[in-house]
Amino acid sequence: MSKTIKEQILLKMACVAFAFASSVTYAQNTHSVTTTQRDGFIFEFQVGGGIIGIEDSAGNQTFDKAQGTFVFPDVKFGHMLNDNLAITVSLPGNIYEFQDNDRHFGGFIPSLQYWVKDRWWIHGGIGLAVDSPALYDIKDNENDDWNFGCAVMASTGYEIFKKKNFALNVQSKLVMGRAFLAGDAHRDAVSLNVGLGFSWF
Repeated sequence: MSKTIKEQILLKMACVAFAFASSVTYAQNTHSVTTTQRDGFIFEFQVGGGIIGIEDSAGNQTFDKAQGTFVFPDVKFGHMLNDNLAITVSLPGNIYEFQDNDRHFGGFIPSLQYWVKDRWWIHGGIGLAVDSPALYDIKDNENDDWNFGCAVMASTGYEIFKKKNFALNVQSKLVMGRAFLAGDAHRDAVSLNVGLGFSWF
């Protein structure tokens, strides 16, 4: 099986999983009465894990070997424009292993979040991709390069608990990006994760 076909299969699997998670959260949403006042500044952080595929143009790593990842860091902050729509900045992040070093692929992504129902929201945007050493694994002259590019993100979540200005949600997130390396090389990443989000409005 060629690398291109395997790459397409990985992307399709990620899209199918994301669509499935979205349909599950929609099917579970039976509440129509608003129980949380969403207003002003919002902040959220997520804990969770998932899978990530990394491929670089030099052939050092390919999508053939997806690996498990944990979310770090993953925060979001913004401001409510009305009861159902917020403008946000999202900082997704996933840890991956590259040549026996831990690295981080994430981004700085301006985005919009919309509550389709009282408890179900969708969220997406496009922005800056960041490929960097994990903060705990920076070494001089090794694993110390920072690379930047472009990334897109889409996520969905369902609020399983709400009280006053706090909400706990289950969410899934898909991030795809490309970072440009030295010497006209590049590194692509696709990640899909699930986790718990802790939100304050």
